[in-house]
Amino acid sequence: MTWRTTLDWQTAKQRASILKEIRHFFETRNVTEVETPLLSQGTITDVHLDAMTSRYDFLANSTSEQSTTFYLQTSPEFAMKRLLASGYGCIFQICKAFRHEGYGKHHNPEFSILEWYRLGFDHFKLMNEVGELLQCILQCDQPTQISYQDVFIKHLNIDPLIATREELLVIIDEHNKLSDWLLHEHDLDTLLQFVFCELIEPNIGKKSPCFVYNFPSSQASLAKISKEDSRVADRFECYYLGIELANGFHELTDVSQQLQRFEQDNIKRVASKLPVRPIDNSFISALENGLPQCSGVALGIDRLVMLALQIENIEQVLTFPIERA
Repeated sequence: MTWRTTLDWQTAKQRASILKEIRHFFETRNVTEVETPLLSQGTITDVHLDAMTSRYDFLANSTSEQSTTFYLQTSPEFAMKRLLASGYGCIFQICKAFRHEGYGKHHNPEFSILEWYRLGFDHFKLMNEVGELLQCILQCDQPTQISYQDVFIKHLNIDPLIATREELLVIIDEHNKLSDWLLHEHDLDTLLQFVFCELIEPNIGKKSPCFVYNFPSSQASLAKISKEDSRVADRFECYYLGIELANGFHELTDVSQQLQRFEQDNIKRVASKLPVRPIDNSFISALENGLPQCSGVALGIDRLVMLALQIENIEQVLTFPIERA
């Protein structure tokens, strides 16, 4: 019976009501809804994310021997920032995103994402607004906020900003999580991410959403480096009831820094025997033109609906998950 939907009619109506409520939330704040393409000739370079590809034969520079590669976007981030650089004000988007990775109870490779950008906000002000949206949709208690450094110290009694590889391996071993690949892993950020996901995430956001902010600068992605402490970046993530919900940045506007980060990503990709990804030159050109000071955040719609309706498997909030697509 794989032709049938996994989303029953009652849940479909509840999901539609949540989307309507989200749009009303932004309407009252004068944040405008936009649409951007799902296909792009550029994509993310992040070592830990991979995009799906498609081929197109009809561009002016396409030939019969060689199609143009397009990428299904992992988020609308680059395109939305191009809009901001074009003169747009505060914007939001609800759309599909795609990631070439495994699927499970909390993730489908094709998923719905809510992304928005606020001019003049820093990441703390945006965290507060994300919290207001979550309270509106989930009817939850007021979210908590804790720094990346403090959450490690609180739960594991270790400072992640000065921790060594050996110290992290000891902690992993003490929690019976050590495996061969970790013993051969020399990238400190990979070990930090493993410790965070396995040992910290399950213990935060149990009573209300928990925002973790000021991630290490080596994990800045597209966020500014903190002016107060260069060891950390103006980045946050939000967790609730065992689910990662949102990832936000006080957005980097320096084009040379951003190019350097993309190039470093591709160096890491080569070292990890992963394909090099083309840098999105249209996005770089937008940064050169000038991105206004802003903060932005991406939030998983399907996961939000799961939490709002107390549903444990993402398949129950999707019409046709990947195995039925």
